[in-house]
Amino acid sequence: MAKSTSTNISIRMDADLKAAAEELFADLSMNISTAFNIFVRQSLREGRIPFNISRSTPNDKTIAAMLEADRISKAPRVKGYHDIDEMFEDILE
Repeated sequence: MAKSTSTNISIRMDADLKAAAEELFADLSMNISTAFNIFVRQSLREGRIPFNISRSTPNDKTIAAMLEADRISKAPRVKGYHDIDEMFEDILE
């Protein structure tokens, strides 16, 4: 196996952009150097600007819907089912 060598790259970017990128990549458990290496390797594999990596933070509307679903599921007046056939019997009545 050939010995791998590494080199440094200097990239200029806006300070606010860098801070935002560092925050995003930290959320994804990596640093900017790791993210850049992933980007370059995937670009070479695909021969194009490649992939979609994103935070999985739900927006306010989704959070509200999740909280409402949780509240409804715990309401004593809401009937729950452990059997799908029983659920469909009630629906079709």
